[in-house]
Amino acid sequence: MAFSLALILILALLINKIFEKIKLPSLLGMLILGVLIGPYGFSLISGDILNISADLRKIALIIILIRAGLGIEKDTLKKVGLPAVKLSFIPGVMEGITILFISRYIFSLSIIEAGMLAFIVAAVSPAVVVPQMLSLINDNRGAEKGIPTLILTGASIDDVIAITIFSTFLGMYGGSHLSIGQQIFNVPVSIIIGIILGIIAGFILVYLFKKYHMRDTKKALLILSSAILLTGFEEVLEGIIPIAALLGVMTIGFVLQERYKILGKRLSSKFNKIWVFAEIMLFVLVGAEVNIYLAFESGILGLIIITAGLLARSAGVLLSVAGTDFNWKERFFAVIAYTPKATVQAAIGAVPLAAGVESGELILAIAVLAIIITAPLGAVGIKFSGERWLSKK
Repeated sequence: MAFSLALILILALLINKIFEKIKLPSLLGMLILGVLIGPYGFSLISGDILNISADLRKIALIIILIRAGLGIEKDTLKKVGLPAVKLSFIPGVMEGITILFISRYIFSLSIIEAGMLAFIVAAVSPAVVVPQMLSLINDNRGAEKGIPTLILTGASIDDVIAITIFSTFLGMYGGSHLSIGQQIFNVPVSIIIGIILGIIAGFILVYLFKKYHMRDTKKALLILSSAILLTGFEEVLEGIIPIAALLGVMTIGFVLQERYKILGKRLSSKFNKIWVFAEIMLFVLVGAEVNIYLAFESGILGLIIITAGLLARSAGVLLSVAGTDFNWKERFFAVIAYTPKATVQAAIGAVPLAAGVESGELILAIAVLAIIITAPLGAVGIKFSGERWLSKK
């Protein structure tokens, strides 16, 4: 495993340098590297690393969400409040419903199987979106109107809604007779509980840091451990109390930044350094999950479904930002920023197949195809449109 880890780090740093030279997002290079050295490429990664891949990716995602929380200003959050709420559910629901009906017609799926497919594909990827929004925030692009903050906030909640609806369809397939009304009610409940737990954890950490002296590195490790424990509560209480743990993680960072600003800035710098390693592990291991051979099995019909879903999502984004003071370039930037898919599709794409769903292999194939198409195009699109269409303060 140590050899595989060293290989990943060396090759990723090399790929990063190459992609920076050719002015492409480094995360795109790491995704491609993951595909090449993963089990569906040249199989250069140890099976031991792949066995703990899900945990490593989760920790990396927690790190970037803490960074996101530390980078959000209260005034900016107030400014983007209502549009962020709209972006959190309108685009994803519109995409999901569109895919549900089209996949039923094209593949003759049952409504439950089509629903599972729809809301696996519909989730936007915070792993791809959040780092690029933070980069734009650091560069002061779009900051005046709070555009990057708007998108990273909406994208974080978008996942919660998509996964909740997917879980409902999966439960219905298994005959658990889940109440759709109850599941819809669970969405805002999980968001509120996640935020409350994040606030509580944030205030406890602020109290500890003010009362007891410790090095910033130890503080960063304590924050990271607290955030991992919060996501652990979500798993332990699954099926009992719905918790949007990743939203809670971002809230921890926000509380620290608001209640202890001097420390918040120092910790942001610490997490930037941790992210250098975490970013490599996240994107290389997401790439390693991608079975490119399986993706092509869904063929042109899978491509049609993904394209139709993206068109519906784009219409939902434009609807969500209607009434804001964004110009048309900024609105279309939001459309592009809301296209990448990777994290959720890699994490739960195989769940229906493992649960014995009849069309599970087809669902997985389309989920993988969605990653292959949207993650690279979205990453490149965000970088180029952000640099050209968002004004710099």
